[in-house]
Amino acid sequence: MTTKDSLLTNIDHVAIAVYDIDAAVAYYDDTFGCTVTHRERIDSDGVEEVLIRVADSYIQLVTPTRDDSPVAKFLAKRGEGIHHVGYRVTSVAQALEQVKAQGHQVIDEVPRPGSRGTTVAFVHPKTAFGTLIELVEEGKASSSQPSR
Repeated sequence: MTTKDSLLTNIDHVAIAVYDIDAAVAYYDDTFGCTVTHRERIDSDGVEEVLIRVADSYIQLVTPTRDDSPVAKFLAKRGEGIHHVGYRVTSVAQALEQVKAQGHQVIDEVPRPGSRGTTVAFVHPKTAFGTLIELVEEGKASSSQPSR
């Protein structure tokens, strides 16, 4: 087997869609002793997110702030659960171009701003074995923190 450099440098976060973000935060605090490291409302995506640090990665709890957001649609169709996996990459632009060059379907044709200074792009689950993938490039403000 030959080796090649991976575009993915780490698991940035696992995002879990929830109806009640405060109840989910209390669950992780009461059950596992986890604390919130970041909380942000992202109006462009129609979500509120909470990040909970777990070793070098995060659990990202997301809840919709409006009925037409992708997370609201996800919850209506599938209920609560894992929404996507975020992978850290050195360059979202480079990773996105490679994904597209291999014929995979993407949601974001070009990289876009994520929370806390990150740059992100999503790969469609239709060509990623049913998993929504977020590519996350750290920004100056993120300081090794995950994005959405």
